[in-house]
Amino acid sequence: MMLPLLYQDEYMVAVHKPAGLLVHRSLIDRHETEFAMQQVRDQIGQRVFTVHRLDKPTSGVLLMGLSSEAARRLTELFTSGQVDKTYRAMVRGFAPAEGLIDRPLKEKLDKLADKKARQDKPPQEARTRYRTLYQFELPFAVDRYATARYSYLELYPETGRKHQLRRHLSHINHPIVGDVNHGDNKQNRFLREQFGFQGLALTATRLSLPHPFTGDKLTLESDYDGRIDKLLAQWHSYRHSQDPSA
Repeated sequence: MMLPLLYQDEYMVAVHKPAGLLVHRSLIDRHETEFAMQQVRDQIGQRVFTVHRLDKPTSGVLLMGLSSEAARRLTELFTSGQVDKTYRAMVRGFAPAEGLIDRPLKEKLDKLADKKARQDKPPQEARTRYRTLYQFELPFAVDRYATARYSYLELYPETGRKHQLRRHLSHINHPIVGDVNHGDNKQNRFLREQFGFQGLALTATRLSLPHPFTGDKLTLESDYDGRIDKLLAQWHSYRHSQDPSA
């Protein structure tokens, strides 16, 4: 499978990672045989180095270094907070127009992958800004609600904790659609059965950073996720059919 190439120079490469693809091998998903790193390596014909990660169910912009030195410099940009990240997510309910979620998060450790990690770390600071792009109300009763309400958000994480966006949005009672660990399984089932939506409605749409060798500002973008785009098109079409002026 060829991954859409978003950017490439002599130091780095950026691709669009589809939902469901691991960035690299993991003890958690031992059965998986396809990984973004190997696919990009084979696609461009040279070794690549990871500098950040996207969770398996998250789609979007994935950046890799083309040498160990490039990877080191890129990693420093991420860890020092010099990389601005933007995501988009479909969530349950009508979210406020904008807001800041400032809630420390205790690191979640996996029994296999993190068995050597320190187990008693205190909660780490975690902040996520967001703004609402669209809101939808559909005439379907789900659980105890007479209608199904959703918001499409743009998210700006100011820190990078594990599953930060999912946990923060769940905390404000607007869990991301398709989240099986922090979400609303009744809503997830409804969207799967009514609209055929599978997976997590979260995509990394933009990375903005200084080039690690030239210092020039670099913006990498990919706002495409076929699953989310299809859902948005269905809902926009439905809303327009109900109110042509919308």
